[in-house]
Amino acid sequence: MKIADIIAQLERIAPPSLQESYDNAGLLTGDASWPCTGIVCSLDATAEVVQEAIDKGCNLVVAHHPVIFGGLKKINGKNYVEKTIISAIKHDIAIYAIHTNLDNVITGVNAFMADRLGLINRKVLAPKYATLRKLFTFVPVAQAEQVRTAIFSAGAGHIGHYSECSFATEGTGSFKGDDTTNPFVGTPGTRHYENELKIEAVFPAYLQQGIVQAMIAAHPYEEVAYDVVELANPQPGIGSGLVAELPEPLEETVFLTLLKQQFELVCIRHTPLRGRPVKKIALCGGAGSFLISKALGAGADFFVTGDMKYHEFFDANGRLVIADIGHYESEQFTIDLLVAVLREKFTTFAVLKTEVNTNPVRYFL
Repeated sequence: MKIADIIAQLERIAPPSLQESYDNAGLLTGDASWPCTGIVCSLDATAEVVQEAIDKGCNLVVAHHPVIFGGLKKINGKNYVEKTIISAIKHDIAIYAIHTNLDNVITGVNAFMADRLGLINRKVLAPKYATLRKLFTFVPVAQAEQVRTAIFSAGAGHIGHYSECSFATEGTGSFKGDDTTNPFVGTPGTRHYENELKIEAVFPAYLQQGIVQAMIAAHPYEEVAYDVVELANPQPGIGSGLVAELPEPLEETVFLTLLKQQFELVCIRHTPLRGRPVKKIALCGGAGSFLISKALGAGADFFVTGDMKYHEFFDANGRLVIADIGHYESEQFTIDLLVAVLREKFTTFAVLKTEVNTNPVRYFL
């Protein structure tokens, strides 16, 4: 099993194309062609986590946060980033980061937060646009099913919980090949009319190359006519944050107690309580202040996130309760998510949860 195989599995659940423009997810050190001797999953890649991988005979660290986020002009060990990179390179440890691309799938970071609170009726809080495309192609009626099957197998035709979705319109196509052609139907030098189906199917943009290749391989024509267009539609299950509901309404202090228990919190910073039952919850793992307006628009009673600044608390404006539970605390169960995803697929080597607490924040009680 190579590191590339582990990366392929991770990128199936959180495609790199879904990461934000400022992010730096992906393979940060090491070589994807290396055989994998074991994996340590963590929230952060630090020198201590790299040493843990060395001690346990693992040569891959899968972390949520990219240890290299901005540009590096020097690598001489003067800070934790440089120390981590030096240690990883010296000991042939690969580091892979799966960051905002994992934030932007409804089954990712925020899902594990929602699981802790038992939330139901989940939806993306801020859907991501321009991630879908549509393929159009024109096929003789008799060969339409083989082309449809090929593009479905390559990943086209998924809409929410439905698969193999397409639409077909019957019509007449015309073409005339020159003397160098060997047409599937018709005669070179003569205009030919063929009864065809126009097949349409949507797909995630990152799958375009494979879907087009599969279509061409299954298509009977020498020259395949097709169009690919970008869609403005949001892609179901893709975007920032999550909004969901408690099975039954709770009093505000009861919900805060639930938060504290389920996320093993020392304290919660929050805006004034409103004296109303809590039913609808908005969530965002990590730093979520950019979603306050979306949480308000969704009619949430509580917005649970981390890294709120003083003035950002004012944005609640008495319309919801913002609960800052801490950056690390909100994302800590992402490690369990990574372990679960990898253990389900790979059973021949160790997939370990780090024993290093990488949270740089401490509380004096």
